[in-house]
Amino acid sequence: MDRVQKDMVEAMKAKDEGRLSAIRMLKSALMKYKVDSMKDLDETSEMQIMNQLLKQRRESADMFRKGGRPELAEKEEAEIKILEGYMPASATEEEIEAAIAAAIAETGVTALKQMGVVMKATQAKLVGKRVDGKALSEKVRSKLS
Repeated sequence: MDRVQKDMVEAMKAKDEGRLSAIRMLKSALMKYKVDSMKDLDETSEMQIMNQLLKQRRESADMFRKGGRPELAEKEEAEIKILEGYMPASATEEEIEAAIAAAIAETGVTALKQMGVVMKATQAKLVGKRVDGKALSEKVRSKLS
């Protein structure tokens, strides 16, 4: 929250409307969570909120492109880049592959029916890294089938 506040002030001073808008949206989402849950933000809840905002922006950009509104899609994509600046580094392909292999070996799962067990174990190994759940799911599915 401190970094968000500091960046918001910088964006105001620089009169960077796009960045300011994205940061305000992030701050309001974080504050809403804090008020709704009546507890302080921890790193896990912050990450969850950020992932939710990023997912919304990606879906919006996709819908705008399909709807023939590239200028609105570009605005959403610019917000995605700003929000990603607050996220931890993405996991590399090698890290993801290694985590999936370790999770499969650890759980002993070979059937696609038990994919959820492998997903949970893989995500536990990738804590602190940014991972796209949909892409991870597809990789786990391909390994198990």
